[in-house]
Amino acid sequence: MRGPGGDLPPHPGPAGGPVYLDYNATTPVDPRVAEAMAPYLTDFFGNPSSGHPYGETPRRALAAARTRVAGLIGAHADEVVLTASGSEADLLALRGAVLASGRPRPHVITQATEHPAVLETCRALERLHGARVTVLPVDRDGLVDPSGLAAALAQDTVVVSVMAANNETGTLQPVAELASLAHEHGALFHCDAAQAVGKIPLDVKALGVDLLTVVGHKVYAPKGAAALYVRDGVELEPVVYGGGQERGLRAGTENVALAVALGTAARIAEADLADGAPARTAALRDDLHRRLTDGLPGRVHLNGPENNRLPNTLNISIDGVLGHDVLAVARRIAASTGSACHSGTHTPSPVLAAMGVDPARALGALRLSLGRWTTSADIETAATALIQAAASR
Repeated sequence: MRGPGGDLPPHPGPAGGPVYLDYNATTPVDPRVAEAMAPYLTDFFGNPSSGHPYGETPRRALAAARTRVAGLIGAHADEVVLTASGSEADLLALRGAVLASGRPRPHVITQATEHPAVLETCRALERLHGARVTVLPVDRDGLVDPSGLAAALAQDTVVVSVMAANNETGTLQPVAELASLAHEHGALFHCDAAQAVGKIPLDVKALGVDLLTVVGHKVYAPKGAAALYVRDGVELEPVVYGGGQERGLRAGTENVALAVALGTAARIAEADLADGAPARTAALRDDLHRRLTDGLPGRVHLNGPENNRLPNTLNISIDGVLGHDVLAVARRIAASTGSACHSGTHTPSPVLAAMGVDPARALGALRLSLGRWTTSADIETAATALIQAAASR
């Protein structure tokens, strides 16, 4: 397998470990990213705001990283606000928009399969700031109906938040159409693109979004590195007050090493997209699906849309088994289910429940997400392990 500009570095995970099919949960740090950030943990330790020579190299590196993140999503460098996580970026977008609006009872719209970072922020805005929140339903593919958004928009709607791609099913929302509707009613549009950035091409101008979340550990950078695109002219209340860093929206001395890591990851992701990585990943995903369908005839069901989804994501249910039981037996792979375990009792994924998936089928769900280091041999190993595990139940 080749990466942009040459051979792909060796897999950074433990040697001899199980096949990793949980890239939507987190990605390993690309060795090229680790190498790029290392000098900023040691030699170039200066504060980028300092006027003396120790601040000069970190300051230039910070600017370059911001430019690379902006390049990946079609933004300008000064529209990129660095944060410590996607959850923080979502908070800045939603709380920032609500508080900056000055409305006594601002209206916020989101949808049922959003990440908890958005849904819980909306609940907090209701509880703490008197916001009125509308949660739109989704159809069986997990899609928001634009007509439903149009009906929900009101004069006091401040911000609409709809993700680009779902973390469990990979469903791709009609973001451009939804953003256009929001703008017709004078509302801002926020898009949590944590799962989509680096997996499919994204351009904030073409999408028409005002705010967009980027998360480093979904694109082979370390955890703790993220960003929020804030369209020029959008007013937000800061999420952290202080020294005025990050356009005054997120105070605190910048972590230059993590910024360099995020910028390097963005540069590699942009090259991967140009080199056809999405199509190669989709081919591997579809091969896994075919192998499972052939090996477990009549028992494998796709959750979510067949075509309108991320190229790396396969969410299936297997009749007659529970997803967590299958994974407990299939020790040669590392993957996840969407269900939650509370005191030994498993409950269906809220995402699949919102899509109207039968509870029994939802409890049989597996989320298999591929990534940069997934190979054909991995797919063969994973399919064999899952088929054997399901057949033994």
